[in-house]
Order: sequence, then C-alpha cells, then structure tokens
Amino acid sequence: MRLLRQLFVVSAVLAVLFGVLMLFTYDIIKMDWVSFMEIQPSYKPMEHPLPPPSRSIPVEGPASISGLPPDNPVTADEISLGRGAELFAIHCKMCHGATGVGNGPIAAFLLTTKPGDLTSAKVQEKSDGALFLVVSNGLPGTMPSLNENLTVRERWDVINYIRTFQASP
Repeated sequence: MRLLRQLFVVSAVLAVLFGVLMLFTYDIIKMDWVSFMEIQPSYKPMEHPLPPPSRSIPVEGPASISGLPPDNPVTADEISLGRGAELFAIHCKMCHGATGVGNGPIAAFLLTTKPGDLTSAKVQEKSDGALFLVVSNGLPGTMPSLNENLTVRERWDVINYIRTFQASP
C-alpha cells in the first residue's frame, strides 16, 4: 500500500512538472494540428450549387417546370414596379447601373465579362420567362443566381421593372 502511495505521489509531481513545462514551451513549440478545414474540398461562392431535391416544390410555389420559361403571373402595376425598383437597386444596380446599361460601380472592376446592357434589344426581346430563368439561375461565370436572395414574386417584380428600361440613344 505504501508503495502505491509513493508511486501516486511521484506520478502527480511528474504530471505537475510536465504541465508547468508545457505552459512555458507553449509559445516556443508550435504544433500544427490537423484540422478538417485543411483537408476538405473548398468552393468559391455559388460554385457548383446543389440542385433542388427531386419532386420538391419551393415554399412560394412552382417557379418553372423542367427549365421551360414560365409565363409571368404578376401584372406590371405600380406596386410591382415600385417593389421591382427597390429590389433592382439592392441586388442589380451595383453591376448593371441605375439605368440598366451595365455601367454600375462594380462594372469597372470586372475584367473578363462586363454586365449586360438591360436596355439593349437583345435583352428586351427575350420573353419574361427567359429573363426569369436568368435572374433565378444566373449565368455561369458571370452573373450569380438570385433564387436564394429573392422569392419568386420578387423575381417577377424585378423582371417587370427591367421591362421599363428604354434603349439609350
């Protein structure tokens, strides 16, 4: 019994001394611990978004069926245009500019692809459903998708507001 007590006291003293030694060497010995952040794959924002689960319907209702351009269910009244103007100012103006010609404050810093001119005939001739799909899904490598930022109704309001842009002379 006495031998066990002495062994315990010696072990405790050694543990305390080892602990004190570790406190003094904490800043001297740098140990690189493996963290899971270093070994997992990393993605840029909005790179490889996950598709929605099969047979699922968004909370605000079905937006489109199998990639076909949907019809615009929202009439372009004052409420829709006002809401669309607010949402455009928040989500689109920084790239496309206040008048939609693609001269927003960020446009100068985009080196590979400039924002599209929303007043051009190429954009204005597209159907509302085609514009809805572009706003919802974005364009690969250029425009981010806004389906997580805007509800279906808000995206239609933005489309109605884009329709008010006139071609610049």
